[in-house]
Amino acid sequence: MKQLKLLLVVLAVLFLVPFSVFADEEAPAEQTEQTTEEAQATETAEKTKVNVYIFRGEGCSHCAEALEWFDSIQEEYGEYFNLVKYETWYDEENAKLMKEVAEKRGETAEGVPYIIVGDKSWNGFDTSYKEEILSQIKTLFEQPTAERYDIMQLLGKDVPNEKSNANTTKKKDSNSKDWGILILILFITGGFGYLVYYARKNSN
Repeated sequence: MKQLKLLLVVLAVLFLVPFSVFADEEAPAEQTEQTTEEAQATETAEKTKVNVYIFRGEGCSHCAEALEWFDSIQEEYGEYFNLVKYETWYDEENAKLMKEVAEKRGETAEGVPYIIVGDKSWNGFDTSYKEEILSQIKTLFEQPTAERYDIMQLLGKDVPNEKSNANTTKKKDSNSKDWGILILILFITGGFGYLVYYARKNSN
């Protein structure tokens, strides 16, 4: 009789565990609404940034210099722009895109880096370009998003950004939680089977 009571208590605990896990994962409605509002606010802020396009080559010293400079101004000017990078030496699609962009702008992409900010572009990278690029970024930033010249929008191209990576990370985290719950359920099922076997064995 004691073994039967013990079995019932253990089973009750095992069945309550997954429900508590699901309860923890379900956020309150108010919290979910706040999270959605924060996400929308972040998305809105992200859209106000200016897209800076840089076509580069892996191993290109001038490209590396340009990227280092963009990294160095992130802390002070990172709120103004998104740096969108396209590697062209080893990626044929990006090389074709660079040619397409140049032709659309009535230019010839003579090499990399090929930097585009709004309706202005720079071939190569020189110290004298820094102030020009910054000035163009600030000017565009003050303009309404809908009125800005954006070559990728004109070509109907999707622009990769950090948000897409974040979404991928969230999906991976969600998959990890699903696997954890599945393993927990399998563990509970196995424990249940063992307890039933143990109870029957002792009753005999």
